[in-house]
This record gives sequence, C-alpha cells and structure tokens, in this order.
Amino acid sequence: MNINKGKVAFLTLGCKVNSYETNAMETLFQKNGYELVSFQDEADIYIVNTCTVTNMADRKSRQMLHKAKKRNPNAIVVAAGCYVQAAGESVKEDVAVDLIIGNNKKGNVVEAVEEYMASNGIEVRNHFTPEIHTERGYEKLEIDTSGALTRAIIKIQDGCNQFCSYCIIPFARGRVRSREAEDILLEAGRLAESGCQEVVLTGIHLSSYGIDLEPWCNREGKEKYDFISLEGKPLLYLMSEISKIKGVKRIRLGSLEPRIITGHFVSELAKLDKVCPHFHLSLQSGCDETLQRMNRRYTTKEFEENVGIIRKYYKDPAITTDIIVGFPGETEEEFAMTKEFLERIHFSQMHVFKYSARKGTKAESMPDQVPENIKTLRSEEVIALEKQMRKEYEEKMLESWQTVLFEEETELDGEKYFTGHNERYVKFAIKSNGEDLANQIQIVNPLHVMGEGVLVCKQK
Repeated sequence: MNINKGKVAFLTLGCKVNSYETNAMETLFQKNGYELVSFQDEADIYIVNTCTVTNMADRKSRQMLHKAKKRNPNAIVVAAGCYVQAAGESVKEDVAVDLIIGNNKKGNVVEAVEEYMASNGIEVRNHFTPEIHTERGYEKLEIDTSGALTRAIIKIQDGCNQFCSYCIIPFARGRVRSREAEDILLEAGRLAESGCQEVVLTGIHLSSYGIDLEPWCNREGKEKYDFISLEGKPLLYLMSEISKIKGVKRIRLGSLEPRIITGHFVSELAKLDKVCPHFHLSLQSGCDETLQRMNRRYTTKEFEENVGIIRKYYKDPAITTDIIVGFPGETEEEFAMTKEFLERIHFSQMHVFKYSARKGTKAESMPDQVPENIKTLRSEEVIALEKQMRKEYEEKMLESWQTVLFEEETELDGEKYFTGHNERYVKFAIKSNGEDLANQIQIVNPLHVMGEGVLVCKQK
C-alpha cells in the first residue's frame, strides 16, 4: 500500500478533452500515493487544467490559479493545459503559479511536481512544449476505471490542422495526433468491465482521427489523405470495433466537422445499433460570407445537404451545433441570414458564443470589429431562438416511450428525482421511490417538461 504523499486537488476548465486529461492525471497521482480532494478543500497541490478558447477562458484560468494560491499559500499551484501553451513564458510572471505543465506533457505531471518539491520550490519550473506544432506523437494517457459509472469520455485524438481564422486552439494543441485503435479498444473494454454502459469519443478535431495512422498515412507519419477523402473510414473502423465490446450499450460521438458527413459515412454508422443518433456539427455561422472569413471551408448549402443525409438515415436525430455571433464584419444582413438558416435547419440544441478576439489569430486584425453591445443583442436573439427550438424538439417526445440511461439522484423543485439521458441526449427525470436507478437503462414515458430541458416521466 502506498504511503499518503499529500493531498492534490484538480479543477478542469473547458472541453471534454480537458476533462479526460484531468481524469488521467488524477489516476497518475492516485497510483503514486496521493489523496484526491475537492478543489474547495485545502490541499498540498492544486492543479488547474486551463482553457484558452476565449478571453474569458484565459481570465477564468488566471482567477482559479489565484484562488488556489489564496486557499493555501504554501501549496504548489500547477498551471496546466491550453492557456499555458498559448501564453508561453509569460505565465512565469504570475506570482500564483509554481509549476507549468503544457499540452503533451500531462503524462509527466507527477514527476514534474516531485522534481519541483525536491528543488524546494526555488523557481517556477516549465514542463511544456513551446513549439507544439512540431509534435507528432500522441501522448499516451489513460483513466482509472474503478470509479467509472454510466458514461465515460474517451480521448482518441489531439490537435487540429484546420486553422479557422478565429481559433487559437491549433496553436495551443498542435497538429493532428491520433491514438492507436488497439489502445482505445483496451480502455473501452476496461470501462465496460467496470460497469460503464456508454462511451463518448472525443478529440480536438475528432473527424481527423486516424489520418496520421497506418494504413491511412505514410510510414513517416505524413498524411496521405485528409479526413474528407477518407470519408471518416478510420473513425468508422474504430466505432465498429467498439460496438463489438460486450457491456458497451451506447457509443456517442463528440463534435464533428460538418464535411465528414457523407452518404457513405452516415449509412455505415446507421448499421451500428449502438451509435447514438446525436450529431454535434459545429456550424458557427449561417451566412456564406461570414463562413468564408472564418475559413470554415464549407457553404450553408453543403451543411444543409449533410443534415439531410443524417435525417435520411435516422429518425428524429438530435442535431446540435455551435454558433458564433458578432464575428468581424458580420452585418445586420449577415446576422439575419444566420438566424433564418438556424430556423430552417431547426437544431435540437445550440451553444451560442459571442466572438472573442484571440491574440495570434487572423480574425484579431480583421477590419469591422463588431461592438460588444451589438454582440450581446445578437447573442440574446439566438439564445431565445435556441430555447424555442429545443422546447419543440423535447415536446415531440412527450407521450412516447423512451430508453433512458439513468445516472444519478438529484433534487428538482424540492423533490428527489433520478435523472438520465436518452440516446439523443435529452435529459429525463423520474421521482425517486426508494429504488436505485443509477446506471440502469429503463423504458419510460415522458409526461411533461419541467423548467428548461428536463422531461419528467414514469416507468413502463
């Protein structure tokens, strides 16, 4: 049995990839004799897995680092992840930061912390890759399956080659690097054995999975094809293999590039019964001129055709998306076109963001930057539309039988309910009656919508 070396607390900001990597770092600390505690508690080591997707994310990352140091001034505060990678050496100037861990170095976090402790904390130590775009190897990380319940995120890919004009992430995460299928399948198998019934495949640019792996590239690692010409075959192969794992009941995809959606890709997916009919396609704008400035490389016509392909093969699929309002040069006419397009596609859910200029991106220096008050007004309009469309999608499920994977007991309107999600990732709730429904799949009948986004139901 390992001697307790101290208490370590984690905080994750940002995306599902960060969540997976935090879980992997937690696993490393536990295996090395450390005790995990809440970020709200006093700890010996605080690790903030940071995000840099917006200016607000940068600010939040700095705030949480300072909050950790304030909670225990004697603790070692570690800044890890994308904010660190994008900010580089300037993070060393932050008095709250003791140790810097960049992307592709998170697997060495325990050694880095112990090296810092051995040095008696003389100075801020750097463990990050300044030129991450030169990295070609996928950093092997894995999560502890002992606490896995219901749903688990599996990271299968890192990096992005797309370079959208507003996005800093390719500079923070580097080029596409894919995880070997065998390693993914072993982890999915371990998760299933631990009782996990649903796996969510995630990555920085999920659609590019496999373009740097044999047999889809040259031995030297130079891409022979891109994700479009491959029609998602590496991803299809992986999902087909995961579907063969006993115990895995559902496979859910993270965010997809709209251009991966083809008749071949979707028709092959539809043959896999375990794949959830839930497709997150990041649109960003419903205006072709805006998309061109964003360097998104598809048109609204192509996007609409691809949604039509999904709806051809799946009944009432959940089509969700991301939208950026107030991108540089977005006129009232362009915004009106976006809004009309969103209504026509009729998404089941949308994540709405106000454009945030990121230093080092092309969009930062574009002319006709939209004033903040205009961005706020446009955001409010799209959020109102999102609520309306989401409610209409959810109400279509009323008085029909739904298959729900229940996750946890929680309190809603002063009463205890078990909550979970169906294959389309709509949230359901059923009153607790003493029976433990956690990690059980039940057939339920939704009766009404409670508040925003929760369907109250009864069991079959």
